[in-house]
Amino acid sequence: MGQPWMLVRAAAILLVTRQTLALSDIFEDGKSDKEILDNLLRATRYDKRLLPPVQETVKVDVSVLLLSLASPDESSLKYEVEFLLQQQWFDPRLKYSNQSRYDFLNAIHHHNDIWLPDTYFIMHGDFKDPLIPMHFSLRIYRNGTVFYSMRRHLILSCQGHLNIFPFDDPECSFSLESISYEMKSIKYVWKNDEDVLKKSSSLATLNAYLIKNQTSECNHKNNWREDGNVPADEDGHPGCDLCQKQFKGNYSCLGVRLIFTRDRAFYFTTVFIPGIILVTSSFITFWLEWNAVPARVMIGVTTMLNFFTTSNGFRSTLPVVSNLTAMNVWDGVCMCFIYASLLEFVCVNYVGRKRPLHNVVYRPGENPVIQRLPAVLSRIGIILASPLGDKKRDSTGVANEIVSCTNCGPNPCTHTANNGCAAEVRKKEPPHPIRVAKTIDVIARITFPTAFAVFLIFFFYHYSSYTHSDSQK
Repeated sequence: MGQPWMLVRAAAILLVTRQTLALSDIFEDGKSDKEILDNLLRATRYDKRLLPPVQETVKVDVSVLLLSLASPDESSLKYEVEFLLQQQWFDPRLKYSNQSRYDFLNAIHHHNDIWLPDTYFIMHGDFKDPLIPMHFSLRIYRNGTVFYSMRRHLILSCQGHLNIFPFDDPECSFSLESISYEMKSIKYVWKNDEDVLKKSSSLATLNAYLIKNQTSECNHKNNWREDGNVPADEDGHPGCDLCQKQFKGNYSCLGVRLIFTRDRAFYFTTVFIPGIILVTSSFITFWLEWNAVPARVMIGVTTMLNFFTTSNGFRSTLPVVSNLTAMNVWDGVCMCFIYASLLEFVCVNYVGRKRPLHNVVYRPGENPVIQRLPAVLSRIGIILASPLGDKKRDSTGVANEIVSCTNCGPNPCTHTANNGCAAEVRKKEPPHPIRVAKTIDVIARITFPTAFAVFLIFFFYHYSSYTHSDSQK
């Protein structure tokens, strides 16, 4: 009777020994990482629906590596950003023995069987295809640390100061947050307390000029969970109070702020410099003869049509807004200068073709401004020489005005008014219409370029000061 009992006991001990050896041999050298993961992720010892069993809150270290920045869309203020999102946390259920030859296990093909943080993006924009993120790596280290990285491609709708477009610096932002676990369960932190995003050594900007980026924790005062706005149902009724309570809560959130700048050289070469050339080209008509109708009409009309063509072609790509922008100011003022130069020619041609009064003779080749300058200076000297601008008076107090005398014979002469001769006061003859037309041209040569130069200085100084103040915020 004793011998069969001893055999059964020996068999039981052998079975337990084999199971123990099987469990210990799973981590020994020569075992594949698949075999180790299959053992770690057995349904009897691992449940991905449960949080990692840590004593405190599960801390998820997050870092973002920028890979590429695509060209901006001026009409919608959208930027394409591609980055690598890296998350790291500790799961004691995934520890494995040091007997294994693997420093870490490649679990990329087991990502559906492992607990992962339910990270989602809060942003204004859209995901670019593919919607499913591309998993780069999912590594499990000996001590149970899990390192998970994936690539995301976002199309961000940015916020810009369109009233100073194109001198504004658009700002794009997005946030990372857990959708179902509150802060007492999961807390997101920036790895190594990073305050800026890391950039890849092969970062491709593609005309998207990133001048500043910031990372921080989200401001819960502006969080969408705190505003109480719940989407309406299918019938258009507002969300119920129960839904509002489900949305609210203390959730861990990390924010990313990207500040871009526009390519100033592009706008100068395509908008501002061509506009300056067209406006100054319309001023050439002031140096042509007043009666050069074909040349002046051709220059005025051509510059106006060219400016309309260039401005309309560029304006079609701009965002449609209801407020006044810097581009509207530029187009309006430049068009006013071109149109005013065309109206100046119409006025000059109309005045020059009028019939002269009192048979006034115009001597060709005279400069109306230079010719009248000595007489104006002489009159100013006479007025300044007389006390308080009074006229010369004789002893009787009568003004000694210079008059034309008719009693000096066949040749007229001039005397003072008190010489006793019958005289008539000399009247100033009106200027010839051609002289008036040329005077208008001479005045326009000075006033138009000066006014346009003042506008250019004010325009660029005013909007560059806006840009400088925004960059310091």
